[in-house]
Amino acid sequence: MSYEDYLAGDPLIITAALTGGVHGKEANPNLPETPDEIGRAAAAAEEAGAAVVHLHARQPNGERSFATERFQAIDDAVRTHADDVVIQHSTGGTGAPAEDRHRPLRTDPPPEMASLDIGPLNRYDHLTSENTRGMVDALHREMRDRGIKPELEVFNDGHLNEVHGLLERRKLADPTYATLIFGGGTLTRPRPRNLLNAISNLPDGALFNTLAFGRHQLPFTTLGIVLGGHVRVGLEDNVYYRNGELATSNAQLVERVVRIADELGREIASPDQARDVLDL
Repeated sequence: MSYEDYLAGDPLIITAALTGGVHGKEANPNLPETPDEIGRAAAAAEEAGAAVVHLHARQPNGERSFATERFQAIDDAVRTHADDVVIQHSTGGTGAPAEDRHRPLRTDPPPEMASLDIGPLNRYDHLTSENTRGMVDALHREMRDRGIKPELEVFNDGHLNEVHGLLERRKLADPTYATLIFGGGTLTRPRPRNLLNAISNLPDGALFNTLAFGRHQLPFTTLGIVLGGHVRVGLEDNVYYRNGELATSNAQLVERVVRIADELGREIASPDQARDVLDL
């Protein structure tokens, strides 16, 4: 996608990352953790304009879970409360056994989409998320077999090379969908020029989603809208609405993107339009 796609008025797919797997209510009491809370947050985000919800599972104590049963409970709650939002499961994780990374793919029915971390990155002081090529290929194989669309999570420029390598090793259903991620640590530095460079280095025909952490969420989602891509917001990536003011909900963050897109003349994609764009 490109600036020409923005000028053409292609619809904007908004993904709401509702809860994440690291911080919890200690960071923002409005962050949903239980299946019912996540289901209601998904419904509110969909009503606000999100077409996709990115889901992590939590144990009853609030810690991250990879268990199929926990994802199933969340999916059931989302389908109870929401209308027709696209469900996307996270398969990312730090220090988790390879088998655990597959468990979010095994709900009934499977999610329509799942994230696929495309390469290694450092987490915290003593942890690295390995994401070896073997693990990436194995996760993609199960996604393909279960009819799940991979959302390729690209955390730095090296991961852009890995996207091209994955396409050489394995056949991905068109269109390739990559989330370009900006922040600290081993992520690409959040500079507008770096977003432009990342877009230019994507495979031909790839669609991109824009994600930036913390204070960079708002400017980078705005850039993503103007450059013809899609965007992700939510309490997983940013617990604040503005400096010093906690967000009241995921829906509040989605509503702001909708207002900006409306001012810029960009149509908001419904879940069915998102399915058409992504060929789900």
